[in-house]
Amino acid sequence: MEAIRLTATVRAALLAHARAEAPRECCGLLVGRDGTVDECVAGINFDPDPNRYRLDPAVHIATRRRLRGTARTIIGAYHSHPGSAPAPSASDRAEAYYSEFVWVIVSLAVPEAEALAAFRLRQDHVIPVLIETTG
Repeated sequence: MEAIRLTATVRAALLAHARAEAPRECCGLLVGRDGTVDECVAGINFDPDPNRYRLDPAVHIATRRRLRGTARTIIGAYHSHPGSAPAPSASDRAEAYYSEFVWVIVSLAVPEAEALAAFRLRQDHVIPVLIETTG
């Protein structure tokens, strides 16, 4: 099974962002290289529906510009499911426009068991990706 690595700092930041935005979904980008996420870029959720997300496109563009000429890139995106499991919803699958991305979902459904799950979303295929936390 494919795996990605999140630094402990990134994992903590994802959970903090999800908690801060609840009960709305949070969203952002995952930055790194060679399968290691060393930065998350918190975005603004532009979707008025609290159970959906739409990342501010300016965040995506600014992040791509900032990373030009470096070895790092946007390797994925994340969002939260404040009240449900960390599994891709039908809308998550339908709106996964970047097939090369790893999609991380942060669940706050049971606070004492906060969970992260990662996936590759390709057309009608949901491919689980193992998350390893480093450092």
